[in-house]
Amino acid sequence: MNTWFRTVTVEQINESNKNSMVSHCGVEVTQLNADSLVGTMPVDARTIQPFGIVHGGANCMLAETLGSIAANLTCNPETHHAVGLSITTNHVKAVRNGVVKGVAVPNHLGRSTQVWEIRTFNTGDQLTSITSLTMAIVPKLKV
Repeated sequence: MNTWFRTVTVEQINESNKNSMVSHCGVEVTQLNADSLVGTMPVDARTIQPFGIVHGGANCMLAETLGSIAANLTCNPETHHAVGLSITTNHVKAVRNGVVKGVAVPNHLGRSTQVWEIRTFNTGDQLTSITSLTMAIVPKLKV
C-alpha cells in the first residue's frame, strides 16, 4: 500500500528544504518508500551540544522534519496541509560521530490528525531515539 497522496522525488524534497533550518543542519531526505520516509543528519558542530554528543533538540528537529514532510505528502496540497501539534522524544543512546538516520512511519492516518513514529539510529544501526509526532490536518486558507 502506498501512503502518499502525490508522487515527489527525494531531490524535489531536498530542494524545497534549501535555505531553512533543515538544510542549515545538513538534514537530507534519502529514501521515500511506500510507507516510510528516511533521512540523515550529520553529527558535527551544527548538531552537537558542548559535551560532544548530538543535541536533543537536533534529534527532535530531525524527527519533526521527517514526520512533517511525510504527513504533508499524504495531503492533497490544493486543499490541506499538515502542521505539528505535539512532539515527544525519548533519547535512548548518545551519538558522538557519524550520521544519525531517521525513519518516519505512520501509526495513525486520520482525516484531521495523524500520528507518526520516528526512530533514529547511529552509524552502527543502533536505536538512538524514538519520537511520537502528532500532526493536525487543516484546510488551506484561501487568500
